[in-house]
Amino acid sequence: MFNVTVLKMKDIVKYVLGIFILILIIIFVTSTINKEKSNPKPENAIVKNIEKGVKGLTNNTFLGCLEQSIPIMESINKKDNNEEAKEANNQFESILSTQISSIKSLETQESNNNIQVTEEKTEEQNIQDNIENTSTNDVKEIQTGVTTQVITNNPIAESFNTQYGNVKIKNQTDYQLTQEMMTPDITIENKNIILFHTHSCESYTPSEAYPYTQTGNFRTTDLNFTVTRVGTELENYLKQYNYNVVHSTDYHDYPAYNGSYTKSLKTVENILQTTPSDIIIDIHRDAIGSRSDYAPIVKIGDVDVAAQLMFVIGTNNGGLWHPNWNQNLKFAIKIQEKAEEMYPGLFKPIMLTTSRYNQHTGKYASIIEVGATGNTLEQCLTSMKYLAKVMNEVIK
Repeated sequence: MFNVTVLKMKDIVKYVLGIFILILIIIFVTSTINKEKSNPKPENAIVKNIEKGVKGLTNNTFLGCLEQSIPIMESINKKDNNEEAKEANNQFESILSTQISSIKSLETQESNNNIQVTEEKTEEQNIQDNIENTSTNDVKEIQTGVTTQVITNNPIAESFNTQYGNVKIKNQTDYQLTQEMMTPDITIENKNIILFHTHSCESYTPSEAYPYTQTGNFRTTDLNFTVTRVGTELENYLKQYNYNVVHSTDYHDYPAYNGSYTKSLKTVENILQTTPSDIIIDIHRDAIGSRSDYAPIVKIGDVDVAAQLMFVIGTNNGGLWHPNWNQNLKFAIKIQEKAEEMYPGLFKPIMLTTSRYNQHTGKYASIIEVGATGNTLEQCLTSMKYLAKVMNEVIK
């Protein structure tokens, strides 16, 4: 930085006038000296006075003023430097203060974010704990030899038109079912089981243990609260009986509901390429008009309240190729016959339909509808341990 001392106009006039007088004196002295040379007279007093005058004028000349100004300029420079240093310090302190404030703000924000993440993780962990706690996966705890009772509130009248022993069948096809067609004279030896969900997003009535946000009428894309979660429960129990279970948790009805069966067919075909299986189960939830007050329930023993189940078996009556439908029906009858022996009321009547429902893919393919819209997820999860128990009694 350069410091410039600005001289006032009065001082400049003063300096110029001093220089002008100095010139006149020099001329005068030169002239006098010349005269003294021509007429020398020792006049020391006069000479001394002239020297004193010159010295006085010199002190008032520009050089003298400049000499006097330098200390002032040095003082100004020192003052400016002090002010600059002070200002620099103030700026540094301001910047430092700002940075510290920013750091504290970032720390506070990070702390708040950590708290929020912790809360979200805690909520997610609570849901996961509910899932894990509900699924005991201990087949030793499954009750047998206990009484059962259907306790459905707001029931829908049960209808059937065919019966094989204790197994009731609602036949919606044009086929007349003979005794031979219904006799479950099959031996199920296949240890590979395929589980999937054509309508993956079908859900139930929210409960305290399993609250969720619906993304449709009794539907949610969060598969922790849908039939997909029910399939996971069945998978876990079956694995305890040493079955090899392949469970697809793929979406088939999201983002588009139409074409669900086409999508799920591709899923099953892909699984069969690496895992041959005769037992292929498509787990659904009974829509039944989405009645929120309809919850088919069976009480098993003194404690467990389970959602009722229902087999839906397709045929070729609708015109689609389906050579396996009678085998599928025998499988359903065999399972349900054992269920009626062990846990009467666990199953509603089998529904035999004109549609195929992709059941041509296996000899023992079926749909099992678990509960209805009025049931809770807990009730449906409870059903799976009893279904697994029954299946293990039938499959060799």
